[in-house]
Amino acid sequence: MKRHTSKIVCLAVGLGALGGCSAVERVREIGDPPALASMADPASPINTASPALPMPPPPAPSRAVNSLWASGSRSFFHDPRASRPGDIITVNITVADTAKFDNTTTRSRTNADNANLTNFFGLETPLAASTGADPSSLVKMGSNTSNVGSGSVARSESISLTLAALVTQVLPNGNMVIGGHQQVRVNNELRDLQVSGIVRSEDITSANTVDLSQIAEARISYGGRGTVSDMQQPRYGSQLFDILMPF
Repeated sequence: MKRHTSKIVCLAVGLGALGGCSAVERVREIGDPPALASMADPASPINTASPALPMPPPPAPSRAVNSLWASGSRSFFHDPRASRPGDIITVNITVADTAKFDNTTTRSRTNADNANLTNFFGLETPLAASTGADPSSLVKMGSNTSNVGSGSVARSESISLTLAALVTQVLPNGNMVIGGHQQVRVNNELRDLQVSGIVRSEDITSANTVDLSQIAEARISYGGRGTVSDMQQPRYGSQLFDILMPF
């Protein structure tokens, strides 16, 4: 009886560990709308850390004597586009991808082996008498192998969003690291959009916008949580069963 009780306790502890803090947090939020995250501090170490990318040394600024033109300037007048940490830039996110793959593999092989010993220096007869083997049919083997496989993938994605991001860092070569985070809560459903990446100053339009296709190392996250998202996700028990079920 004690052994069965200990097994039940261990199982309960294991199931509780699977949920972790996430399950505790979800229980705390029962009856309340999802909480909005606090706005990120642009001066935090997370946003100001240097990316692990090889960068050329920055060019030395120079200005000719009695000249209003500075070397490296893009225009004579003030440029309203984002260029310094803390500046705001508008990111246009448009994704319209369609992919379709069809693969078929067919493999077949047939083997046949025959061996006999009808003449062997006249010793085939004594050999057959002593062993009982038939010299004309010593070995006869055959095998057939066939394998057929097919697979297909069809995927279609379409996203069109606009998000304001902050310039968090200017790299030595003039490229800018940007990051943006936007949350929208409607009733009990929270939509979360995040974008980060590296852009060139030359790719920023006069309207201070940049497209997703011009962002290097782009990271786009668009998801949500709430009552609607909960209905679209399988229960914890179903997820655990899918992981542990070997068949």
